[in-house]
Amino acid sequence: MDNIKDLIESQPDVLSILRKVGEIADTSNKKVYGVGGVVRDLILGKKIKEVDLMVIGDGIEFAKIVADEIGISKIVPFHKFSTAHIPNKPIAIEIAAARQETYSSESRKPKTIKYTDLKGDLIRRDFTINAMAVSIAPEDFGKLHDPYNGLSDLESKRLITPLDPDKTYSEDPLRMIRAAYFASKLDFTIDEKSIESMKLQADRIKIVSQERITNEFTKILSTDKPSTGLIILQETGLMKMIFPEIDVMYGMDQSKEWHHKDIFYHTMEVVDNAAALSKKMKLRFAALVHDIAKPNTRMIDPRKGYTFHGHDAIGERMLNKVAARMKLSNNLREYLKKLTLLHLRPIALAKKEISDSAVRRLMVAAGEDVTDLLTLCRADITTKNPHKIKKYLSNFERVESKMLDVSERDKMKAFQSPVRGKEIMKILNLSPGKTIGKIKSRIEEAILDGKIENSHEEAIEYLSKIKNQFTQNQSRLK
Repeated sequence: MDNIKDLIESQPDVLSILRKVGEIADTSNKKVYGVGGVVRDLILGKKIKEVDLMVIGDGIEFAKIVADEIGISKIVPFHKFSTAHIPNKPIAIEIAAARQETYSSESRKPKTIKYTDLKGDLIRRDFTINAMAVSIAPEDFGKLHDPYNGLSDLESKRLITPLDPDKTYSEDPLRMIRAAYFASKLDFTIDEKSIESMKLQADRIKIVSQERITNEFTKILSTDKPSTGLIILQETGLMKMIFPEIDVMYGMDQSKEWHHKDIFYHTMEVVDNAAALSKKMKLRFAALVHDIAKPNTRMIDPRKGYTFHGHDAIGERMLNKVAARMKLSNNLREYLKKLTLLHLRPIALAKKEISDSAVRRLMVAAGEDVTDLLTLCRADITTKNPHKIKKYLSNFERVESKMLDVSERDKMKAFQSPVRGKEIMKILNLSPGKTIGKIKSRIEEAILDGKIENSHEEAIEYLSKIKNQFTQNQSRLK
């Protein structure tokens, strides 16, 4: 394949950008190419979300010219790398200078940067499939430049570095996680020489900022089959460096009633199940960490075999430390903690007689994440025994049906006493304090237990029945 003009024409928005920038480059006497992901994804037939361009010369200077020509008032420059982002819609544009970089052993940030030509720029890239370029000049629009056989590797579904992998990964260790990401995203095989280099250099990931590591890690979780990339991290020793709580699961046995015997591979299966059920990265992350405390809580019971008592609550506490280390957002931390803490409760309900009270309590605890909790529980069913699946699901679906009842769910999402604190103080002539909270809790408990309806009228009536218990206590305190 010498020309990919027809592939560019199959995506009109991309064609429009490349044609326009090609004409601007021609007028400005600049050599500009589409590079990296845009070329790879055009060949793979994937929809382009951002166009990466490389110019021979100053990237920021040319980006300003392009932005002015297409009516974009502001660009986002990165002066150190002579690169600029143009927030064009519907497809953003990234323009970078053709450059080569040198590194020190202590940092992945370049020590020196110098301008170069097309071939010199492409050889510094992570993988040959990302080291291809396409001309956008009017005279040879669509001509493919492939000096490192990226097209062949793309067709063979292989990830190979343009340079010796020891050099590629040593210069920028984040590329090792990117190898796992691309393997997972594209269903490609990493070259054996690369795998060996990753094993040797896994500890160099320590020089990469945690924010960049977490970003690439969550991109793996966002792929169709996250376990592919996660297992690569495990087998190369990178998981031990970036997520030791998952690494220790590897090779650790558990009882086989519902799960894969090995905790790590059970977890991988749950993550893939979650990925098949939901596009939400945070739900897949919850699937990854739901059993995070099993290694810490594993004990041997003479009759039951391995037990993991309290791994839900202990796991929830462990996630505070994990979230701080991985620099997760507060929202993601609280979400992961909630689903880890609650992940056994729907299963417990499905194994016994289901009471409306127990279902309501779980719905209140899960709040707006009740659907995700149930999805996680479905993903956690990894047994291959069809009789156990049928028996388990018949009960679980009854729990699910109750919890997904729209009217009941909406009531429980933001559940609290229909009688608010100020009204309680006015009715009972009480001052602010802990007693008001206790009264509200009693009313909420009565609703959850089904003693009264979730209505203001019944809550007021119930308050009148229990008020003496609290007003008498208050009098004694005085």
